[in-house]
Amino acid sequence: MKAIGYNQAGPITASEALIEFETGIPKIGPQDLLVEVRGISVNPVDVKVRANMGPEKGTKVIGYDAAGIVREVGSNVSKFKAGDEVFYAGDITRAGTNSEFHAVDERIVGKKPQSLDFIESAAFPLTSITAWELLFDSFALKEGEGKGENLLIVGGAGGVGSILIQLAKKLTGLTVIATASRPETVKWVRKMGADHVINHRESLVDQIRALALEPRYVASLNGTAEHFPGIVELIKPRGHLALIEDPGSADIGSIKFKALSFSWEYMFTRSMFQTEDMEKQHELLNRVSELIDNGTLMSTVTGKLGKLSVETLKEAHVQQESGRVIGKNVLDGFVE
Repeated sequence: MKAIGYNQAGPITASEALIEFETGIPKIGPQDLLVEVRGISVNPVDVKVRANMGPEKGTKVIGYDAAGIVREVGSNVSKFKAGDEVFYAGDITRAGTNSEFHAVDERIVGKKPQSLDFIESAAFPLTSITAWELLFDSFALKEGEGKGENLLIVGGAGGVGSILIQLAKKLTGLTVIATASRPETVKWVRKMGADHVINHRESLVDQIRALALEPRYVASLNGTAEHFPGIVELIKPRGHLALIEDPGSADIGSIKFKALSFSWEYMFTRSMFQTEDMEKQHELLNRVSELIDNGTLMSTVTGKLGKLSVETLKEAHVQQESGRVIGKNVLDGFVE
């Protein structure tokens, strides 16, 4: 089969930052699906891995979102059969989705939305899992809860922010304050449903105080090191701060006197450690699929970059590294 990968970590400008090559179709385990990949998307994790993590051996294939058709199932598979259309974000400890075929554990796979094609569907899994786990695992909210409380999302226009805004507005009672700094990103986060939009290039403290709001929950998706002191100043005592990126040298001790809860969100944890509740990702992806099909959630796709190739994937990585991607970029798979 065809695949795209790399032999040496480094900048996307390197001549062989990404290469196309032929490799064997993956062998599946008892609980695996073999998926013919029809659509992929690109996330910040793709570029971080490519830039910083060299292959242990051979050529490393990355890619952490896919939608496709199940072609073969393992001996212990119970949730899917050959011919099923699926979407998922994969497992960072295994080969990625930038290939014709891909092996994935059924417990982290969901049923593809019927109302979307493969390429649009591929935009959802990683960001949906991350946003869902932030709301319902990290913050421990239940659907319908949160009325009278505020959620601050730092970095609202990216892939995770775009879904987190929607889930918070559609499934909880939270008032959502999202940050965005350009006219086009402000427009986007309003489209996603944010109640208030503030500029993360300016003082978060001044802007939120001007709104006379006090967030109990803060999801910091980027710029955490810069905004950490302001977040601690703003958040309610006994509130909850959740991060998806390294906060740098932020003073974690500063949250003590407000008795704040602090948590990391890393959507690969369940698959990486084969946790006993790993199947929750299957369940939440099926729920997300239903929410898309009934019109509750809207697509976050803003860029369709064409058929998967070295050139189109490089362009997707370049755009992702620019930090200016709104929503999600997607590509068609190798297979027509």
